[in-house]
Amino acid sequence: MVRRVAVIGAGVGGLVSVKCCLEEGLEPICFESSEDIGGIWRYTDSTDDSRVSVYHSVITNTSKEMSCFSDFPYPEDFPSYLPHSLVLEYFRMYAQHFDLLRHICFQTTVLSVRKRPDFTTSGQWEVVTETGRVRESHIFDAVMVCTGHYQEPYLPLASFPGIESRFKGQHLHSREYRDVQAFRGKRVLVVGIGNTGGDLSVELSRVAAKVFLSTRSNTWVISRVSDHGFPCDMVGTTRFNHFLDWLLPSALTRRIRFRKFNSWFNHTNYGLASSKSSKFKMIINEELPFCLLSGTVVLKPNVKEFTENSAVFEDGTTEENIDVVLFATGYSFSFPFLEESVRSVIDDNRSLYKCIFPPQLEKPTLAIIGLIQLTGSIMVGSEMQARLVTGVFAGWNKLPPPSRMMADVLKRKPPVKRNASERENLKMSFISYTDEIAACAGVKPSVLRLLLTDPQLALAVFFGPCSPYQFRLVGRGKWSGARAAILTQWQRTLKPLRTRVVDDNSDSSSGWRWMCLLALPAALTAGFLFSKYSQPSWSPWAG
Repeated sequence: MVRRVAVIGAGVGGLVSVKCCLEEGLEPICFESSEDIGGIWRYTDSTDDSRVSVYHSVITNTSKEMSCFSDFPYPEDFPSYLPHSLVLEYFRMYAQHFDLLRHICFQTTVLSVRKRPDFTTSGQWEVVTETGRVRESHIFDAVMVCTGHYQEPYLPLASFPGIESRFKGQHLHSREYRDVQAFRGKRVLVVGIGNTGGDLSVELSRVAAKVFLSTRSNTWVISRVSDHGFPCDMVGTTRFNHFLDWLLPSALTRRIRFRKFNSWFNHTNYGLASSKSSKFKMIINEELPFCLLSGTVVLKPNVKEFTENSAVFEDGTTEENIDVVLFATGYSFSFPFLEESVRSVIDDNRSLYKCIFPPQLEKPTLAIIGLIQLTGSIMVGSEMQARLVTGVFAGWNKLPPPSRMMADVLKRKPPVKRNASERENLKMSFISYTDEIAACAGVKPSVLRLLLTDPQLALAVFFGPCSPYQFRLVGRGKWSGARAAILTQWQRTLKPLRTRVVDDNSDSSSGWRWMCLLALPAALTAGFLFSKYSQPSWSPWAG
């Protein structure tokens, strides 16, 4: 039976894992190599150590109501989108509220995690740690790896001929970027148009002589601010929209989505994306379109090669006098402390059952938390994973046999191993994945049941934001404040904006009541169809 659990890392995944272990009566010990909690969200000016952190100006891409822990809302006076300092403050509040810090060993590095000789019967692991220069060996019943996927900078220099042999300027990875001061007055080429590449291009354009942004992808740019000024994820990430995506043909939903994106600005005119392309990605950036429109950022295709002071692009054009090349090419993950027999089979998260459990182990006592990229908040996904894992460790939840887990992994795993730079293998639908894990953990809410018992809440759950509180309405870990949190989430969103109140005599309550009345049949139908056809591939309560 599992009692002692090693938790590796005290970032988002580590904090929720420690909390979930405590809720299940387990005994967690968290090992954190640095001196504080927060993981990548703990900003430091230094880039000397190997720890990855956010850059100084970063703002969250997901709103506070959609990225909080499910039983611990952000303070209502916090803005909807947060700088790193407020995210870290929230983590400290969470750790203090649930008394997590006393379970964390700081400045302790995990050197190795190996199976015990009797692993096939005990499922135990030997964990070797180092604090200062003192090494220590521990025996644990289970291990939760919470180091995430932002670990090693991915720097594909071999794909850019001349960058090392001919180019005389400076080149660096975005991990080394902290602020704009070192780039003042320079001509900068940013390679990669993910969220980081877009953010840094915009920020650099304010001080650099010129910024060029190179991309090989079709990219749709969306704003954090959506209809009527509300956060875009609160408006767009709803069970109703998810139901429409499931119900309608994919070609139609893609066409609707592209029209919505182009209603802000025509992406083809800006050279960003074409509605004819089936391969695309989305980034969140309000300022990039204006920078392109004003010429402070110039969009370029993929780089073909570098000369001594210029970049030659695949369309044959050349930009001269490039001072700095900034690679915003993402990160790769690795688990060097895991023994080879385990580490070698983890190609990506699709090598894991439910993106969590290595399926080939004789005992399911190792879990990888946070090796996911969702269309919503990774904090919510990591917490859901930790709730499922600790339920399995505690013994009240059961996984299927290894053969069934392997079959499920093989069914989902792509037939061709992808390049390390291709992060599609990590990306998943936020609602699909969290619902799948919630169903396995027995905490997924039933819209149909809610309609019969609490229609007001059912409509908020189905048509409103799919916020984390929904996964505290039922099942193990049910939170008495979940209902109130769901029904007041819009008020908490507006609260920090009420610094100057203006009169508005319009009364939309009557219209809202009519809309709710008309929505009841749709919600009933959707709840029935989802309960009948949208079941996870395995559930502990399945026959």
